[in-house]
Amino acid sequence: MREDTRTRIQEIALRLFTEQGYEATSLREIAEELGVTKAALYYHFKTKDDIVTSLVGNRLVELEELLAWARSQPKTPQTRRELVERYAAGIRRTQHIGVARFLERNQTALRDHPTLTKTRELMMELVNELNEPGATPVERVSRATALFAIHAGKWMIDEGKLSEDEVEKASLEVAMRLLEP
Repeated sequence: MREDTRTRIQEIALRLFTEQGYEATSLREIAEELGVTKAALYYHFKTKDDIVTSLVGNRLVELEELLAWARSQPKTPQTRRELVERYAAGIRRTQHIGVARFLERNQTALRDHPTLTKTRELMMELVNELNEPGATPVERVSRATALFAIHAGKWMIDEGKLSEDEVEKASLEVAMRLLEP
């Protein structure tokens, strides 16, 4: 039951942060929407920052694990392909699009949030793992763009013209093309 309440708090907070803005949403509003007291909410999360950390936390763990795996592999075209496939699989498993929308709409308020700073750092390290020493600038940019192609496709799902599966397959195909320019 405790985990259900925590998950419900995260869902409500994510929706309110996205709709109203992070700064404009209070813990009181989250508690009211959940139907609990502010004290009950504090049992799970002391601050809004704690909620943000929990929303992004699973993604951080996934990125750290993927980075550790990538560092243990030779820098080959096959490793690059597998890294992008693993990255895409991680995006599929998470509530990524909702969190991404929230972050995109609250960039100014969260610019210096420690969890998001760490996420940016891990993404840059992951991009670096896609390149062998001596990679050209075109290779570096193209390979970095491969990871972001996975994200870009997620925004197309709302268009309603393509299924989630079609978008994921197309994004992965584009990403693979970008790996070896």
